[in-house]
Amino acid sequence: MEAQLPPLERLRRSLQRRRAPILSVLRRDHRESQTCRRRYAVLAGDVTGVPSPTIKSSLIYYRTGLVWHDLKKFDLASDCFERATEILSKIDTAKITDAGEETDDDASLNDALRLMNESLDLCEKGLGTAKTREDTMEFTSMRIKTLRFISAVHLQKGEFESVIKCVKVLRNGGNGSDGADQHASLPVLAMKAWLGLGKHSEAEKELRGMVGNKDIPESVWVSAVEAYFEVVGTAGAETAKGVFLGLLGRCHVSANAALRVAHRVLGESRGGDSGSRIRANVVAQLVSDERVVALFAGEAVTNERKAIHSVLWNSASAHFGAKDFETSAEMFEKSMLYIPHDIENRVFRAKGFRVLCLCYLGLSQLERAHEYIEEAEKLEPNIHCSFLKFKIYLQRKEHSCAISQIDAMLSCLDFSPHYLSLAAHEAISCQALSVAVASLSKFLSFYISGKTMPTTEVVVFRTLVSILTRDVGSETEALNFMSQAQSRASKLGTECFFGSGETGKREQKWFALTCWNLGSKCGNAKKYELCGEFYRLASEFYSYLDTGEPGENTVMILRSLVLAVTAIIALEKQNKSSLTETQVKLAAELLVRAGKIMSSLLSDGKDCIMEPELIFMYTITAYDIHGRLNNSTFQLLVVKTFAGSKPCNYNYLLQLGIFASQSPRSNPDVSTFALNECLSALIASASPDYPTIALIIRKLISLSSVHKGDTEDGEAIQKMYKQASRIMVGLKEGEYPTDEGKWLAMTAWNRATLPVRLGQLETAKKWLSIGLEIAEKVSGMDTYRACMKDFLASFQTNVSSAAADRI
Repeated sequence: MEAQLPPLERLRRSLQRRRAPILSVLRRDHRESQTCRRRYAVLAGDVTGVPSPTIKSSLIYYRTGLVWHDLKKFDLASDCFERATEILSKIDTAKITDAGEETDDDASLNDALRLMNESLDLCEKGLGTAKTREDTMEFTSMRIKTLRFISAVHLQKGEFESVIKCVKVLRNGGNGSDGADQHASLPVLAMKAWLGLGKHSEAEKELRGMVGNKDIPESVWVSAVEAYFEVVGTAGAETAKGVFLGLLGRCHVSANAALRVAHRVLGESRGGDSGSRIRANVVAQLVSDERVVALFAGEAVTNERKAIHSVLWNSASAHFGAKDFETSAEMFEKSMLYIPHDIENRVFRAKGFRVLCLCYLGLSQLERAHEYIEEAEKLEPNIHCSFLKFKIYLQRKEHSCAISQIDAMLSCLDFSPHYLSLAAHEAISCQALSVAVASLSKFLSFYISGKTMPTTEVVVFRTLVSILTRDVGSETEALNFMSQAQSRASKLGTECFFGSGETGKREQKWFALTCWNLGSKCGNAKKYELCGEFYRLASEFYSYLDTGEPGENTVMILRSLVLAVTAIIALEKQNKSSLTETQVKLAAELLVRAGKIMSSLLSDGKDCIMEPELIFMYTITAYDIHGRLNNSTFQLLVVKTFAGSKPCNYNYLLQLGIFASQSPRSNPDVSTFALNECLSALIASASPDYPTIALIIRKLISLSSVHKGDTEDGEAIQKMYKQASRIMVGLKEGEYPTDEGKWLAMTAWNRATLPVRLGQLETAKKWLSIGLEIAEKVSGMDTYRACMKDFLASFQTNVSSAAADRI
């Protein structure tokens, strides 16, 4: 037939036959050069400035595979397609933007998907042209791999429904093979796709199905559990636990896997919410399983054991901080499972027992708390254990045991005085005031020894007194500590003890005012002995504040001193027994101090800053105490000084006069002086108080009669009657008390009886005349006046007759 062709056609064909071997060689060299290019591209990796280098490398493989496929070199084509697919499957999608803008990675994924779809088509073509069983199986395997990679790309692109479709195709055997694909990656792909679609129950089925697949590597199912829990959260905690325990039953699981699952389920929770509590409970069940505990046994997993102990401990600490003590206790107990029972770890076990004690203290389960602290003390006896036992005794309200435990704390080798302060705070919060006092009392002993302390001594004293003032009936103890504080202040100096500047002044004022208030409280409760001591101490504390200039602090010193002496005198009346010589001496010393202050204030004209009642109280107490010392001269002097002061008034003088006349150690001179001064003041007033005047006159007459006698100082007494008669002149009826007027008239008349019997007729006549004179000014004595006039006239006649007879 070639001979029948035109000559030109025969020439063209002849040339083609001659070129064919040459072209075949050239094509083969070109394909081999492409193979070298793709290998160099893979070795080069990412190149700066070249966009999508991964895609370019996969494209080289893809195109080379197409060439080998055209040349019927299916083994080389398959190798190229697999390499292209493998490269594309490793593309990272983390940089895809939320706005949906296409980045290089978006483009890479799209290119990868396109290439894989083309690869899938080629596999289909290959299956159609395959002649042998081996070729068919090879193309089938390549097709399955391609479908998996297509699923992975869909998953990375967030096309979850496409992933599910691919997985269903593979599982249903629609892959060109005789059976379904059971590759280990399929449940992972399906689970993540279901999670993406929000179908958590389907995802859970896939995750649980992984338990029976022994081909899934440990790292894969651990990652799957983490991914599932990250999406589902607390609701997936039970599933994660079940999957893990299921895996334990079918294959060997590493300690590291258990650690990852526990850490993932617990998360970064801070405790306190229901979700954290649920996750903690699930993990507690997981890590307490004997099979899980066994994973962490041995030296080979020491680091993992320490790590899971830390994870559980940190979770327990977070719940403890949120005051979820029940969950915290459970997690601490589970962490103890991962501490070996050897000598090296006894300190850690003791620490675990101590925190468990704290948890059960928080739950008020005191018996369990006590059991744990006993175990801790067996392993590591120290101040922490001793202090926690102290807390337990407090909460049990076993105050005597708590006080005994304070001594046990002192015997600990690692004891620090700071724990006594903590013990006091705990005792106060439990309202165990006696325990707090015992603790702070021990605390004070360290100051006396000269040790450097974290708190100033004055603060401890102040705290002690503050505690005692809250407890009824503890005034004696408060006084004891107040006395100690005053003694330490005197020994160390005020600035050293109280502190300098305004801080020191505030402390001084607090102690002074507290002493004053306690003195007032005891005085109102009629605890006069304590009252006097508190006022005496108050004067000492106020003296620290005194600057030498007259002011409020000076007056407070005076008040404290006077009230202290008043309390001493009141104590005598309460006990119904005379003051001892020591008590009298103490009162006199206090009055000497008070007298100096008062004299200074009066001489400086500062009497205005003193209350009149205060000066009066000083005067009357000074009179009383010096009367016990038989110092009548000073008694009169102090009353005269008071009478000459501006604050003095007739009422104070009246009280002084009556007191001086009635006390067991009466002083008529003082009484007479005070009453006369009072009478003069009343008479000189614009509106005299005649009832009081009448009372004073009667008192003066009685004093003179008792202490001097009617005959010894008759003229002085007559003057008093005459003064009373003059006072009555011009008064309205009843203005001067009638009863007092009658008393004056009758007593004056009756005073003539003795002179008459003694024959002192002139003296008797004077008394009769005074009585009649007063009676004429008193209403209601008409009958008496008539009789008195008749008797006086008869008496005068008889006196005249008697006088004539004598002549």
